[in-house]
Amino acid sequence: MNFQVLGTGHYVPERIVTNDELSTMVDTSDEWITRRVGVKQRHVCTSETTAEMAYQAALQALEMADTTVDQLDMIICSTVSGDNICPPLACSVQMLLGASCPAMDVNAACPAFLYVMDTAAGYFARGKVQKMLIIGSERMSRMLDWSDRSTCVIFGDGAGAMVLGEGDCYLSSVFYTKGNEETIKIAAFAGMSPFYQNEHDKPYVQMEGQETFKFAIGAICRDLQQVIADAGLLESDISWVVPHQANIRIIESAIRKMDIAPEKFCINIEKYGNTSSASIPLLVDELNRSGKLHRGDYLALCSFGGGLASAACILKW
Repeated sequence: MNFQVLGTGHYVPERIVTNDELSTMVDTSDEWITRRVGVKQRHVCTSETTAEMAYQAALQALEMADTTVDQLDMIICSTVSGDNICPPLACSVQMLLGASCPAMDVNAACPAFLYVMDTAAGYFARGKVQKMLIIGSERMSRMLDWSDRSTCVIFGDGAGAMVLGEGDCYLSSVFYTKGNEETIKIAAFAGMSPFYQNEHDKPYVQMEGQETFKFAIGAICRDLQQVIADAGLLESDISWVVPHQANIRIIESAIRKMDIAPEKFCINIEKYGNTSSASIPLLVDELNRSGKLHRGDYLALCSFGGGLASAACILKW
């Protein structure tokens, strides 16, 4: 016994920043961003908090799942951009919902939502929960140096949520970590200690693009092949691949290496940019609400990011 997905939801801020607008802020262009990254626009917070985005996505998922707040046994959130170090994002969401169940966060950078799903599967397997709310919510716009054209063009803000119930639809998973602080890093606030002597990194996204690209391609193909085999399936059995929306060239490279029809790879990076751990649940909700997901479909979810870390899993819809 693990879980099935009962409902999905997502939220993005109203404010849209296009590539053309960005080109008035840094030395870039719509043509360059579109060709190199695949992003045409991104949503950015003006007043919304990470918790408020998570809350709005949760309301949609709860409504679809026909689930009330008092039926929730746990809330787990993924984020690298929570409003506070303490309390955790999940606790803030619990407060906004008026729930009374336990709540906690998982931080594994961009793959964190898949780490949350595996954590949830463990609670269901041990009979500790019957219904759970899981959310990925990211306010990446506050983690960016908006004068750095190599990073500010990539990311966006948003949240995605799922309500899970008892079932047997989580078929396989794999996780990988290769400790690395150089390729992708977001430094924490250094603090005000008069005794700390080390140099302070700025608390913004720092990323080596080429190294990230090489890691991502290898991770996607390796992880997808493993979870598909572990689920007793063939690549041709997969109905939809839902990859982390980091860079269109990464996804296209993975398509060329996999024996899965290109049209089965789902992409929405052009509308939202890289929303870190929110990208997969956001995309799943779009697929769900568009009517593309059908009972019995096999979904392959995969992600990669800071750590360096990667993850993949197979869901039966």
